[in-house]
Amino acid sequence: MSGNTGAVEHDMALAFGIRAWSAWAGGLHTADDWRAWSAAPHLPAAPAEAPALPQMAAMLRRRLPGLGRVALASAYGCATGDSAAEVPAVFASRHGDTGRLVTMLTELAAGEALSPTAFGLSVHNAIGALRSIDLADTGNLLALSAGRDTVEAAVLEACSLLADGAPEVLLVHYDEPVAAPYAAFADEPACPYSWCWRIAVPRAGEPFYTLALTDEPVAAVPHLPHLPHGLDVLRFMLAGDAQLCYRGEHAGWRWQRHG
Repeated sequence: MSGNTGAVEHDMALAFGIRAWSAWAGGLHTADDWRAWSAAPHLPAAPAEAPALPQMAAMLRRRLPGLGRVALASAYGCATGDSAAEVPAVFASRHGDTGRLVTMLTELAAGEALSPTAFGLSVHNAIGALRSIDLADTGNLLALSAGRDTVEAAVLEACSLLADGAPEVLLVHYDEPVAAPYAAFADEPACPYSWCWRIAVPRAGEPFYTLALTDEPVAAVPHLPHLPHGLDVLRFMLAGDAQLCYRGEHAGWRWQRHG
């Protein structure tokens, strides 16, 4: 990291405050819905329909796949006035739109030509890019996937942007069940969901969070195996838990709340 690195490090950990948040899943749309869910967490049901996204221009909204609508429901829900287009954004999804991928692979296998539009919307940064176009936002946009460590990698990227001087970072995490041909490889429960945090350098006297690598066994700290990890992280934040430990691809992670 460069810049004011000390502002986002705490005992060799990444430190950040959450200025605002929003989340979306089947049957869970409002802040009150999610706070009640965090007290009795369960895997949300598949939504009956995708979010309406009235904030987005209709021409762009029509291009969005279902996962894109889910992701942007949180991104737009977390915006605060005109400042929505003034901060860098990190879009993070472990799997992305695997349904579209399977469709294109099937077309290739049949010797059919790929749709340029379908291909353009299949890349990992497409959802965030459509938001940038809608808001005429020329700011920094990152899109990432890091396997089981996707949420943690997103926080690392966001804190790096804070260290480089960004006043806030919009962090959007979203996912859905993988397409049927890949279902045998799924290693955690899945449902369509998204959440968004507006994170910033912690202010004096306010609660903040740290994220650090740890060698502590996951079993030493309770976690919820019936949720995808991304939703367990959201539950940890909303429930006000002191800590959450998780085993990623190659390392363990410790999330902690302070204050």
